[in-house]
Amino acid sequence: MGEGPISRRAVTAGLAATLGFGPVAATAATPEVFDARWRHLTFRRIPPTGFRPEGTRLIVRSEWGASVFWRVLAEGERGLLRASWRWSVARSVPATDLARRGGDDRNLALYWVFLDPRAAERVGADADIADLLGRRGARIVIHVWGGDAPRGTVSANPWFRGRGANLALREAGTGDHAETVDLAADHQRAFGAAPGVPVGLAVSADGDDTASDIEAVLEDLRLG
Repeated sequence: MGEGPISRRAVTAGLAATLGFGPVAATAATPEVFDARWRHLTFRRIPPTGFRPEGTRLIVRSEWGASVFWRVLAEGERGLLRASWRWSVARSVPATDLARRGGDDRNLALYWVFLDPRAAERVGADADIADLLGRRGARIVIHVWGGDAPRGTVSANPWFRGRGANLALREAGTGDHAETVDLAADHQRAFGAAPGVPVGLAVSADGDDTASDIEAVLEDLRLG
């Protein structure tokens, strides 16, 4: 099920905070508004996830579907390496193995795309998320609510060939939780190196492999 330079699964496949390494200070930044900067990437022959922006809330509903809601980070945001948000799930996919190709559904995932500084300078507002994720030099940190791994588990994402890492925050199931993460520390944990420059942010919900419905909300997302 390929789309563009990378497969559909490379976009939607499986992001852990610095769990167990002490608290991360919450950011005081302004909450993210899900406005016209955000774009919806859908895939041929797969029902799209429904993303409904309501100001600082993103309502997510999927019926056996998968797609991605995303935007390019503005130049002034590319030095921001902390984030916080609240997310809730009312209907959940079953627990899956996010390190295995296929069957790796998740309720919600936040993707943070990093490039080296020189490559990041050439990323404009019209950049395409599939192109960014497909770049050989990209590194993708993926914070996940889903799977069957304990909180804090880091696993190689099988679709990015060493360029993407799943960082488990919540196992599959329902609930309402607040998260605060240090993107630089998470990148170091995932790849053993300091991060480049964050250039893209994406949200995905994926229930097509397990024929699952998802009802979730992402809100109060702040970069700082």
